[in-house]
Amino acid sequence: MAGILDSVNQRTQLVGQNRLELLLFKLAGRQRFGINVFKVREVLQCPKLTAIPKRSSLVRGIAHIRGQAISIIDLSLATGGPAIDKIETRFIIIAEYNRSVQGFLVGGVERIININWEDIKPPPRGMGRQSYLTAVTKVEDELVEIIDVERILSDITPLNTELSEEVRNSPLNVNREEISILIADDSAVARNQIKRALEPLEINMEIMKDGREALDWLKAKKEQVGGDIHRYVPLMVSDVEMPVMDGYTLTAEVKADPDLAKMHVILHTSLSGVFNQAMVKKVGADDFIAKFHPDELAGAVKKWLNVE
Repeated sequence: MAGILDSVNQRTQLVGQNRLELLLFKLAGRQRFGINVFKVREVLQCPKLTAIPKRSSLVRGIAHIRGQAISIIDLSLATGGPAIDKIETRFIIIAEYNRSVQGFLVGGVERIININWEDIKPPPRGMGRQSYLTAVTKVEDELVEIIDVERILSDITPLNTELSEEVRNSPLNVNREEISILIADDSAVARNQIKRALEPLEINMEIMKDGREALDWLKAKKEQVGGDIHRYVPLMVSDVEMPVMDGYTLTAEVKADPDLAKMHVILHTSLSGVFNQAMVKKVGADDFIAKFHPDELAGAVKKWLNVE
């Protein structure tokens, strides 16, 4: 276990060419799951938990870690499985999503693997946990399931997607009928949150499930309009973590294409705590926003739409 902890601490800054590292773990059974190492602060044996009144049934209690009170979510319960038992012998993964820190109670932690995003696929139809999965991959001929943590957090504490009057009424100097915004995000919950937050802007949105799908759509649009598409699609809002092609690679591909390069790119991701700002510059993104604050997202969209 010490080796895993050392690896988490040393390797959270990894950004490869469409690659990621997954921390593998199990819940209440034999099924393996994975979480991006970028999200992980540390892995600990489960400490004593303090019960809190009126908590969600998915939250087993509060852990006091390094002076911070952290909610501990039972990932097995959260995905429709049985509660994890004997929690004093189990582990918690301390992670940062959407500007807050959570602890995920898991049955056991295995190791870290390095994998290509192209090997990570959307979940097959008909899987029992499909609504709680954002992707799947194979390791040693066994299926590894990647949980849609944003869905779980939304179940526990739904996010407000309403815009303030100030942002809603701020000027937007574009012809809304002629343009579209491209949205790329693999989480159904995140896509719906973005859609609800931006709908008051009354601009058409083209919504894609991963970077490859978004890039293919842009190339088809380029062929349709005969070249530079900035006039028609001036802005893309992209998640970073996506199967097949991640947001870094998507952005780099867009900025390397002369017919796409004028399009502004906002990276919009839950990788708030360990996000490497240098990567924004390296791939040519115009902006970075940590999920999820509707006013910040809509404000950034208006800002970049107002820029020629």
